[in-house]
This record gives sequence, C-alpha cells and structure tokens, in this order.
Amino acid sequence: MQINARKLEVQHRPEAERFEIHAGGHTAVLDYRLDGNVIMFTHTGVPPALEGQGVGSRIVRAGLEYAREQGHQVVPACSFVAAYIRRHPEYQDLVE
Repeated sequence: MQINARKLEVQHRPEAERFEIHAGGHTAVLDYRLDGNVIMFTHTGVPPALEGQGVGSRIVRAGLEYAREQGHQVVPACSFVAAYIRRHPEYQDLVE
C-alpha cells in the first residue's frame, strides 16, 4: 500500500490520550500520558502495511506540535519519539 504521509490527517483523541492516523483500513497510534504540564509519549505503533512511508514521523510530529502549542514539556518514553527528537533538534527544547 503506497500512501503520502504528508496528506494524512492526524486525529487527536484526548479522551483516549492518543493521536491516530487512519489509512487503508489500518490505524497508526501515538499514545501518551498527561500529568499537569508534562506529556509523556509512551508508544508509537504503525501497522506493517504503513511502515516505511513516514506515517510514524507524521504522527510524532503532530504530537510534538500539540505539546508546543499547549506549553507542555515532553518526556519521550517511547524510543521512536526519542529518536525522532534526536533527528529533529527543533523539538529538543520541549524535552523535560
């Protein structure tokens, strides 16, 4: 399945503490826990059919932009989120 990750809509579901992308009958997720002013990203899950197409990066970027907009500090407990921040230093200032 070939997709353009930049065109995918990221849905924020605060009641479930997660961001989601739906594509081709599959769902990618970025789970988090919010504690006061700190958002801890705990898990990024991308189904095999969507891997390698930028979906994980798209959903993590949306989560980090949300954190910035809300004034949250970030704890990248998920290794994918931590690696993304290392590759994109413009988000380093969010890390607690």
